[in-house]
Amino acid sequence: MPRLPRLTPLEAEGLLLRSGFVLLRTSGSHRIYRREDARVVLPFHAGRALHPKIVKQVMEAIRDDDR
Repeated sequence: MPRLPRLTPLEAEGLLLRSGFVLLRTSGSHRIYRREDARVVLPFHAGRALHPKIVKQVMEAIRDDDR
């Protein structure tokens, strides 16, 4: 299985917005995006890369649209 890329919150946000997700709301340092039945919570912490599990969730949410 190929390794997941290291993403910053801004890079992940760009991927989500380009695939049709919209910003639903902000709760503290987390932003919640939604598209149809899919929901992704993205933590925005300055200077930190996203955890690989979060990157995997983002990639799976984007990929579900491609099917």
